[in-house]
Amino acid sequence: MSKPILFQINIEVNSGSTGRIAEQIGLVAMKSGFDSYITFARGYNQSQSKVIKLGNKFSILLHLLKTRFLGEHLNGSRYATLKLIHRLKTINPDIIHLHQMHGYYLNVPLLFTFLREFNKPVVWTLHDCWAFTGHCSYFTLVGCNKWKTECNSCPQSKKYPKSLFFDKSKSEFYQKDKLFNAIHNLTFVGVSDWVANLAKSSFLSKNKITSIANCIDLNLFNPKENTVNVIAKYGLDKNKKFLIASGTTWIKSKGLDDYILLSEMLPSNYQLILVGINESIAKNISSKIKCIKRTESQLELAELYSAADMLLCLSYQESFGLTPIEAMACGTPSIVYNNTALNEIVTDKTGIKVETGNLQAVVEAIELISKNGKEFYYKNCLQRANEMYDMNKNYLNYIELYNELLKSK
Repeated sequence: MSKPILFQINIEVNSGSTGRIAEQIGLVAMKSGFDSYITFARGYNQSQSKVIKLGNKFSILLHLLKTRFLGEHLNGSRYATLKLIHRLKTINPDIIHLHQMHGYYLNVPLLFTFLREFNKPVVWTLHDCWAFTGHCSYFTLVGCNKWKTECNSCPQSKKYPKSLFFDKSKSEFYQKDKLFNAIHNLTFVGVSDWVANLAKSSFLSKNKITSIANCIDLNLFNPKENTVNVIAKYGLDKNKKFLIASGTTWIKSKGLDDYILLSEMLPSNYQLILVGINESIAKNISSKIKCIKRTESQLELAELYSAADMLLCLSYQESFGLTPIEAMACGTPSIVYNNTALNEIVTDKTGIKVETGNLQAVVEAIELISKNGKEFYYKNCLQRANEMYDMNKNYLNYIELYNELLKSK
């Protein structure tokens, strides 16, 4: 008997947050008897699944220009999507699993029209809110609730995916509603209860919506006893207490301005470290902050987490928040803002939640964790990471969902 085939569609594979999640789901699926395929358009690291490249730099550029100048983010990458559809017909997967559908690499109407006709079970993991808005990936920072009824006159039309001249939020809102609700065997999975509950208040509510938390590989993220090399590599002062924050996108909504202000408020015995900063941003940041370029080495990232006294996540909107659980798995407590999905991750035994934007409260939380000592949180951090965020355990929920869909089909 042939193996059931899982086909995941994503913008990246084994790179970045969604790419690593797709890779991990593929690994768990293969251990559970599936054959696994994953697509990518950019952002690639070696994968144990079969990998399919979508488009190229030129097609991505054309799609980006179409978005910038015409506001048409849904309708680019026609040729790349036709090739994807051809591969889907050839491979004939049993389950199609969607991840990040935006990012200048897919023709959404073309793909979803095909998926409706193909009539295979589809799972769509909601890594953000883009699926049920007319434009943006997040709306909490600007306090917009138009997505509940009708997107129009978008306050973020010039934010990602940026449109310079045209606001197509109303037409794309209704286009998404029509396309996504036309697939009768589509299941949405929020990466947190927060994003799943938002989806239930949107036009997606006609579909099955559940939640499965993002997870990590505990074979990679675990306490590292030897952190001397990574401390020396980045010239960190071992006599200071390290406050680490990690990310791939450093903008206001991710708390960049708050980290800069916080660096001026910290006593001299603390070192604030930002991981994942590119040179153009780093050169405009205070010398009080240690900036480290993005690293694809998860081992090195785990060493940095292990060396840190605590992790900071001062983001204003997160559909999940991987960095606190990565640090947690290394025995390091976190301080997070008490908004969106971050509320679900950190407990009193694994860190502190503070009022969003209250930097004085952040300083007080830093002092409290410092006073308690890292060892006060250490065992609880490891226990919560093992119980809640182990990919080999929690991603079996996806396998259960796949088998349920296959059985019902």
